[in-house]
Amino acid sequence: MGKRIDPVLVSIMDNLFNSIAEEMGQTMLRTSRSPIFSEAGDFATAIVDHKLRLVSQKPYIAVLMGTIPFAVRAINKSFEGNINEGDVYLVNDPYRGGNSHLPDCTVAKPVFENGKLVFWSVAKGHLADIGGKGAAGYNPLATNIVEEGIRIPPVKLYERGDYQQNAWDLIITNVRHSELVEGDIHCLVGTVILGERRVLGLIKKYGINTLNQAVDNLLNASERHVRQEIKNIPNGVYYAERFMDNDGFDRGKMVKVGLQLIVDDDSITFDYSNSDRQVKGYINSTLANTYSSSYLALFTTIDSNIRHNEGAFRPITIIAPEGSIVNCSEPAPCSVCTTCAASTIIEAAWLALSQAVPKLTQAAWARGSIPVTMGFNPRTGKHYSNAHLLSKGGAGATFGFDGWDHMGVVICTGRLRAPDPEMHELAAPFSTLCYEFLQDSPGAGKWRGGMGTRYIFRVEADEIISNNFGDGLLPETAPYGLAGGKGAASSKLRIIKANGEVVDPEVHKFVTLNKGDIYEVLETGGGGYGDPLERPIGKVWADVRNELISVECARNDYGVIIDPGTLKIDYAKTDEIRGKTK
Repeated sequence: MGKRIDPVLVSIMDNLFNSIAEEMGQTMLRTSRSPIFSEAGDFATAIVDHKLRLVSQKPYIAVLMGTIPFAVRAINKSFEGNINEGDVYLVNDPYRGGNSHLPDCTVAKPVFENGKLVFWSVAKGHLADIGGKGAAGYNPLATNIVEEGIRIPPVKLYERGDYQQNAWDLIITNVRHSELVEGDIHCLVGTVILGERRVLGLIKKYGINTLNQAVDNLLNASERHVRQEIKNIPNGVYYAERFMDNDGFDRGKMVKVGLQLIVDDDSITFDYSNSDRQVKGYINSTLANTYSSSYLALFTTIDSNIRHNEGAFRPITIIAPEGSIVNCSEPAPCSVCTTCAASTIIEAAWLALSQAVPKLTQAAWARGSIPVTMGFNPRTGKHYSNAHLLSKGGAGATFGFDGWDHMGVVICTGRLRAPDPEMHELAAPFSTLCYEFLQDSPGAGKWRGGMGTRYIFRVEADEIISNNFGDGLLPETAPYGLAGGKGAASSKLRIIKANGEVVDPEVHKFVTLNKGDIYEVLETGGGGYGDPLERPIGKVWADVRNELISVECARNDYGVIIDPGTLKIDYAKTDEIRGKTK
């Protein structure tokens, strides 16, 4: 039996590993070509050990937190016996490579010490183009994964340090935006090389045996931490279900995620057996995505200081029947699983958890209803691909706190960054006409939901292909409230053509935009928490003064009577409506 490692040193190792993942992420922000990396931060970085256990990670997009081990295991299995020092691997295939969906490409580099594989340095990011007919990787017409883009099972980009030209050519020649894609793959490669360098630095300083022992200890500590948190959730079986708008083909049918959440002392099971079967359209969730979404739902409910590593995942069991909407079978399309399906899974989990620990859970956030566009930009003389991430909604409220305003969708835990409007106009052929909070968008409550956004832009070029790959446009899929709080209204979109014709872009549908067309996105707010009549009058008045909610909303939702001309509160009528007596 080896010498017991100092627990202080374990804590130091934990922070060092996490600082490596953090530095890798910062490198990606600084060296990427695409605004999807540099502006939105749609990527994750990680360190995995030789036992294929996730040691540390920096998921800039939170829904990626549980997906990296799936991809690394697929690479390891595919090249078992042929993994060499200097190799760099890439994979994007969900079925042959354990990935979440095609646009998210995983790059991994094995780390060797004295000829022995000891760690993996990993980076994963959403490429601006993955081929096929899709806009920014999303093809609402796809009925199988082949139609979504190029499928890349585990391949070597570098073999023993040698650049594999054939592999690079195969990828780059199958995408339209070759310059962006090639640049961002180089960004991913550079990031994992940096991770390798930093891990080797730790090995040189502390020795591989110390690092391996520290990893065992820190993973076990995370497992104990999560088990203790689960013990604070009352034992029981809790059921909830949420829906997606449709799959883009059967537009009259919502698609259900049904979850039975089972809490048993220090373990928890997410059983999705009551979910719908997989569908024709691209909203199906891969197993990696369902695992990751379930982790996200739990970890945003319990202690926020938990390290999201392999140890933290051990107390969690996922039951996702093969061939269902939460574990689709090949060759089902699945490119929007990280948005539509993931948001629905998280909402179902939160709704189930709210039955057990209502003061720890959040009301639903606004779902993403985000146009993605691509075409030729006459301002730059180049083709472009872009997601309109200015259209952000509000976060749901929770016990004691209003929801955050203008946030990235729940799959990002709000982190998805909105681009600078002027930079956005330089990179894409659009002019921003309106970008402001959407009045009356949040669900009312003792703590109200976060504010949604009114985003309107004018098209400055012809033949621009657009697709709204989000959902939340139906009353049934709008953000729900909790503990007496009201839900928010559904989001709304419309296109006003240059000739005055009004077009409904709907969800999961290609629309061609031309110069002079105006696109309006009214992204809703988050759900409210608690009885709106218990919200302090002063806070209601402040929201009216700041034009966040209207005088009518103050009266109808909060029972606060405010004169529209003077903004003075009629306390007598307010107390009467709120059932108070002096």
